[in-house]
Order: sequence, then C-alpha cells, then structure tokens
Amino acid sequence: MNRSVYIATTSPDSGKSLVSLGILQMVMRQTPNVGYYRPIIDDVEEDIKDNHIETMISYFNLNQNYDDAYAFTKSEIIDLQNNNKLDDAYDIIIQKYKALEDRYDFVLIDGTDLSAESTSLEYDLNVVIAKSLNIPVILVVKDSFKNSHDLSKNVSLEVNNFLKRDNKIIAVIINKNINPIEEVIEKSKKRINDDSVLISVIPKDISLSFPTLKELSDTLGAKLLYGKDNLDRPIKKFIIGAMQLSHFMNYVEEDCVAVVPADRSDLIAGVVLSNFSSGYPRVSGLILTAVRNLDANIMKLVEGANINLPIMAVESGTFETASTTANIKSTIYPENITKIKRSIDLFEQYVDIPELEKKISSFKIGGITPKMFQYNLLRTAKKAQKHIVLPEGGDERILRAASMLADDEIVKLTVLGKPEEIKQKVIQLGINWNENFISVLDNTENDLLEDYANTLYELRKDKGMELAQAKDLMLDASYFGTMMVYKGYADGMVSGAQNTTAHTIRPALQFVKTKPGIKTVSSVFFMLLRDRVLVYGDCAVVPNPTSDQLADIAISSAQTAKAFGLEPKIAMLSYSSGNSGSGEEVDKVRKATNLVKSLRPDLLVEGPIQYDAAVVPSVGSSKMPGSLVAGQANVLIFPDLNTGNNTYKAVQRESGGLALGPVLQGLKKPINDLSRGAKIEDIYNTVVITAIQAENDQ
Repeated sequence: MNRSVYIATTSPDSGKSLVSLGILQMVMRQTPNVGYYRPIIDDVEEDIKDNHIETMISYFNLNQNYDDAYAFTKSEIIDLQNNNKLDDAYDIIIQKYKALEDRYDFVLIDGTDLSAESTSLEYDLNVVIAKSLNIPVILVVKDSFKNSHDLSKNVSLEVNNFLKRDNKIIAVIINKNINPIEEVIEKSKKRINDDSVLISVIPKDISLSFPTLKELSDTLGAKLLYGKDNLDRPIKKFIIGAMQLSHFMNYVEEDCVAVVPADRSDLIAGVVLSNFSSGYPRVSGLILTAVRNLDANIMKLVEGANINLPIMAVESGTFETASTTANIKSTIYPENITKIKRSIDLFEQYVDIPELEKKISSFKIGGITPKMFQYNLLRTAKKAQKHIVLPEGGDERILRAASMLADDEIVKLTVLGKPEEIKQKVIQLGINWNENFISVLDNTENDLLEDYANTLYELRKDKGMELAQAKDLMLDASYFGTMMVYKGYADGMVSGAQNTTAHTIRPALQFVKTKPGIKTVSSVFFMLLRDRVLVYGDCAVVPNPTSDQLADIAISSAQTAKAFGLEPKIAMLSYSSGNSGSGEEVDKVRKATNLVKSLRPDLLVEGPIQYDAAVVPSVGSSKMPGSLVAGQANVLIFPDLNTGNNTYKAVQRESGGLALGPVLQGLKKPINDLSRGAKIEDIYNTVVITAIQAENDQ
C-alpha cells in the first residue's frame, strides 16, 4: 500500500473526521504500524489537547506521542503568514511528516478543518501542504446544495481547484448528502470526467449532528453537580424554563436538555421527576443558570432521587446560556465510542473499500516537489557527515555560511586562511563558531605543504612541472584545497566566491581528473520551480559542445539527477522537434541523442526536442506522440552555453524559482564552483550538494 494519504476538505463542518476514522480503520486491517499527522490544529487552551489527535491515538491505540502528531496551531500559522514566514512553516511540516514516515508503514495526514473566519487561508494551506508532501489526496465535499446538479457542479469545481495546483486526487467523498445518491454519483462522474477518481456518497446521519452533554459542559465551562457518568448522552433539543411547570412539561421530549433558572425550584423538581415517570420522555440533562446559592431542599431531593441525571450549573443568565447552546456544533472525541463506531459503520457502508484500497496502494509518486527535494538534501547530507573544505576563508559570506552549516550540524568543515585573522573576523561578525564542526587551517604554513607539493610534482612532472613550481602552487588556496580532496583529507571542495571558475576548476582538471568513461567536465543547475524540480545542463562550463561532449553532458546530468532522487528523463533541446527540422545545430543534437542511446540504452532520452514539447504534456503528446519523454522531461540538455545560461537565468527570474548550482559533474571527486555574486544561501546549498556528491561517489 502507498505509504500516505492526505484528507482535505473544501468547506467548514464537512464531517471530515468521519472519513479519517473510516480510512484509518481500513488501513489498520492490513497495516497495523500506522501514524496519524494533523499538520495544523485548532487553537486550544493550555493543557488541553486537540480532539482529533486524541481520538485517533486513543481509539486505534496508536504507538505515537501527541506532540509528534502536529506541527502548528492556527494562530501560529497566521502569525507566520503575517511575518512572511510561511515557507519556514512548510519546512517544519515536511520535517515532522518525514520523521513519521520513517517510523510507520503508513501515515494518515488530516488537513485543517476549515473555519468561517479563515477559510481562504486554510484552503490554500491544504492545497500547498498536500502538494509539498507529494502524496495522494482524498477530497471531502459537504452536501449543502438544493439539488444534485448544483452539488455535482461544486464537486467538479473543487476537484479542479486542487488539480490545477498539481495535486493528485484519488477519491472524492461527498458527506452529509441530502440528494439522491445514484444521481449525485452519476452527475459528479460526468462533470469530473476522470475514471481514476473514485466518487463515494455518504448520506447525512442525524445522530452524528447531535452534540453531547460533555460538549455542552465544555462549551459553557459549566460546573457538573451530578451525573458525571452520563455525559455522552446526545442532545436533540433544548427547552427553556420561562413558564409555569404545567405548561413547561408539554415541551419535554426524548433526549432534550432543560435550561432552567436556578431559582425555579418547581421546574427543577419537574425535570427530575419526569425521568421517573413512564408517562414522560427521558431528559438528557439539566442546566441551572444564574447560579448563586442553590436551594438546599431541591438539592436534597436531587441527591435522594439517585437517577444519575447530569445536572450542571453556570453563572450566566438564561438568555445568554440559551444563545450559547444554540450554536454548539457536534464533534467526535475519545470517550464518545458510539459516535466513533457509527462514523466507521457509515464509511464502510457507503464507500467502496476494496476500490479505495486499490487506488491508495497503486498510486505512484511522479517526480519530487521542490520542498521535498530541499528536505531530502539536508537529511541526506546530515546523515552522511562529510568533510568539505572552503578555501576562501577571508570572505564574510563563506564564514557566515560555515557558521550556519555548523549550527545545523550538516557537515564537517575546514576553512583555509590565517587562524587569527579568521578568529577576529568571526568576532566582528558576531556569528557562532562551532569548533566541533569547523576547523581553520593556514594553507601557507602547515605540516602538509611539503607532502602536497611533492604529490603535485609527481603527478605533473611529465607535463614539465618543476618541484619549485609545485611548492609555489600549493601556497594557492584552490590548489591546496583540491589536494586535500585528492589525498582524502576532505571529501569535497567549494570555492569561487572570490576566484574565477577557471581558477577553481583548473587544479581539479590537472590532477583529480574525470570519472571513467567521462571525458567532459560539465555542470547542472537544479531548478526548483513552483511545482517541480528540473535539471538544466550545461549552463556554466562548456561554451560550444560537440556532439560527443553533449552526449557526455547528458549522461553525466542523468547520473547527477538519479543521485539526487530524480528518475531521469532526458530532453536534448533544439529549435525543432523530432524530424521536423534540419541544419548544423539540429544535426549536432540529433547525433548526440543517438550517441546517448547507444552508450546508455538504459536511459530515457528524446531529441532533438523543443523546450515546450519537453515539459508540457499537451504539447509533447501533440508534437511527439508516443514518446516516453516528451511532456515529462526533467533533465534538459541545452545545445550550447549561451542558450543554457540565459535560459536558467530567465526561468529563475520570471518564475521566482530557486536555482541551485552550478554543480560540477564528471570529476572523480566533488569540486564545486560558486558564482562570485553568490549569496550565503547559495554557498550553504552548494556545500550540502557537494556533501551528497561525495556520499554518492563512495
């Protein structure tokens, strides 16, 4: 079975908890090791826990802590939104989800219950969270429509709202239905026009809409005087004690609650006695309002009656109390086993369980979302604990990035430079300097210099290098850092904040060399767009590649994509698709495509192909029908550096996406180059990527 499913609703009071209970019951029959996650919970008072979480953990006896089951309260989310920090919230939501995914065979994610005051924000949150987690969605739609035509129209609208944000909907469950079931299913299927989406309809069940005395007591903050063992009784009606006893008793009905002023002894006695009489229906409870001092004789009568009738007292007046009770909404909580079982029974009666199980288990995740990609980067790098050298210790950005990486305990770092100078700069900048994760080494004066110079001399003497020249080169931080990687003192190097690309790469080309079978050192950018992650190559190193070099770049880029969790589908880009064009540049791409196919028949590759045909499904199927890559490509190989560099910058700027790179590929050990305009975030991300490359190269 697929490992997770996300339950989202489209309106307040949809009865989503019924669906959550039903799905968890269904899953646990096959997979007992199940976790429950509710990313955003309603605001609750201190020391009070969220009902949904408590109910799930308690009823299903989940092996899970309460605090692990949620990330934020609604007010915390609103504060983060007001401070433009929602992205931080999404990161934490993903982290907590992934922690549960690691522990459990299946995780049920319960979206927010929409509230009238923040419906728009919560709706968007559900859409974005479901997409970020990249898991299938079950949509719960409430029937609040006069006819099946309007209801099916709404179902189609809500499904499309999720689909256009690239969510994957596997089922729609229409709850609290008041229209003809078969008619609703038929019209909804016709409007959605997608056989892959299961449509189920659960009729409105009046028994689930009745609040209980416990919910009433909690809402009113009432003091319970008697009847603590009967608080799960349902409330079907409220009657207000504002008339004579003989007239009042005409309004007593089964499972009603009487709201009576505390000084109306006659009405109190009448309610108590009615529960003894076979001539009157059973009263669920009694609320005494405006309580100051209760009549001792009446209380003595109640105690002696021994009927265990729940009686509660409030200080508010009768009118205020009656107004509050009128607005109580029924909920499901751990002690109300009757409602829980009724909810599960309804789900199993009206939902096609085998079909839903099939849709959940057969769902295949396509690609990876940007948020999940970034999370996986950090988790993988932190787990690997690689050692990265940063040669440009005199740059403030390098020091700040090193501090952040050490604080997050992502990698071990060696920063090259004068220790005293770096120490003073760290103090001036006021940043943390965790010496458990960062060491400083003077590359111009240390015990390694002689050995490093001799090694370089031996490696390059056939090229005419003298020992004295090797010693001079080793005083250069780029050469020294690269030799640290070559000799195994470090796992990778990141440079280029101050130095040129040529200065960074030259030492690696001279003695680190390329991987077996790879002749061309090239680069890729990971393009983190709104809804997907793409790999662009080459956008930084090879100006005008030949067909052989293009094939090399494509193969290296596919290997890089796979190393970072993407299943590569390669598009060899050109200004025409398939056999529609000719010319020197198109022929170069066509030849490179054929080379990739012959060298690596295991890779999916298409070319020549235009950009839109490569990434837009409708265009791809139109221009290259039957292609396994067209419209689905995630590795895009540009015909030259001019095209690639300009395209990645244009896409980054216009889409607001994040470009991670350039990431050098083809070298035996990871050496990565920074732009001289690199931001602290760029340096941080490049170090993380370098650490993962080092782990994958082992």
